[in-house]
Amino acid sequence: MLIVDAHVDTLLQMLHTGKSLAEAEGHVSLDKLLKGRVSAQIFAVFVEPAFYPGLSLHRGLEMIDLFWETLAAYPDVLAFAGSGTDVRRHLQEGKLACILAVEGGEVLQGSLANLRNLYRLGVRILTLTWNYRNALANGQSEGTGCGGLSPFGRAVVKEMNRLGMLIDVSHLNEPGFWDVLNISEAPVIASHSCARALRDHPRNLTDDQIRAVAAKGGVIGVNFYPGFLTDRGEADIDDVINHVEHMIAVGGEDCVGLGSDFDGIDITPAGVSDCSLLPAIGDRLAARGWPAGTVAKVMGENFLRIFEAVLG
Repeated sequence: MLIVDAHVDTLLQMLHTGKSLAEAEGHVSLDKLLKGRVSAQIFAVFVEPAFYPGLSLHRGLEMIDLFWETLAAYPDVLAFAGSGTDVRRHLQEGKLACILAVEGGEVLQGSLANLRNLYRLGVRILTLTWNYRNALANGQSEGTGCGGLSPFGRAVVKEMNRLGMLIDVSHLNEPGFWDVLNISEAPVIASHSCARALRDHPRNLTDDQIRAVAAKGGVIGVNFYPGFLTDRGEADIDDVINHVEHMIAVGGEDCVGLGSDFDGIDITPAGVSDCSLLPAIGDRLAARGWPAGTVAKVMGENFLRIFEAVLG
C-alpha cells in the first residue's frame, strides 16, 4: 500500500542533534521509515523563531543542505521527488520518495527571488506561516481580527501557482486561509491539521474550511498531536481515525490523508508513536469497515493525486 506522510520536522531534529537519519532517535529514522513501508515523505524545513527575521534564509539553507546530504548518503533507498511522476518512478524502483517543504514564509525574507531560488534547490511546498505574523500573512496565534494575506503574500501565492508549487495553509489564521482559497488557481493542502468540530483549537480547521479545501481539489493531512486531536491531553490511534472519518464525512474521501507532525510534537497518540507504525492507521480504518479503495486514498493516494496535479 502507498503510504504518504505530509509533514515531519526530522531535518531540524537532525540539525540539533548532529545525528544522521540512520542514527536518529526520534519519531523518524531510516530504519523506522523502511519498517513503516513509507512510500513518500515530505520533509519540512522549519526555522525556529530565534532566527527571525535576518537569519531565516541562512538557517533554512542549512536544513536544505542537510536534506540533500542525506539523500546522497543513502542513494539506494532514498530519492528526491520534485513531482508526482518522480514519486511513481521511485515507487517502481523500490525507493522512498523524499519531498522538500519549507514551513514558514520567513525564509523568503520578503523576496520572490528567494522563492524561485528555493524552488531551484528542490523546495516544492511552502507553508505560508507558522503560528505568528510574517511578511506574507498572519498565523493562527494572531487571531482573526488582524487580516489575512499581505500584498507580498498575494504575490507569493500567484508565483507559487506559476512555478507549480503546493501552497500549504496549515498554521494560517482564518482570514489568510480564505484569501488563499480565493486567490490560488490550483488546489492547496493543509499538510498537518485536524478538525475543529472534534477539538476546538485555532490550529484546527472548521467544517467550512474542510469543505473549501475539498471543493478546490485539495488534501488535508491529519495531525497526530494529541492536543489537536482531543481535549484530554492524550490520544490514541482511534482519535486519529475519528478525525479522518470526520473529514471524510464533511469533505469526502478524496480530501484527507496523513500529516503526522512527527519530530515536531513532544507526545504522540498511543498505537502510532512513530513512523514505523503508520500501517496501523490503514489496518484500523479497514477494521472500522472502510473499503480498500477509501483506505488507499487516505494512506497516500490522495496526496499522490495532488502531487501529480500541481507539481507535475
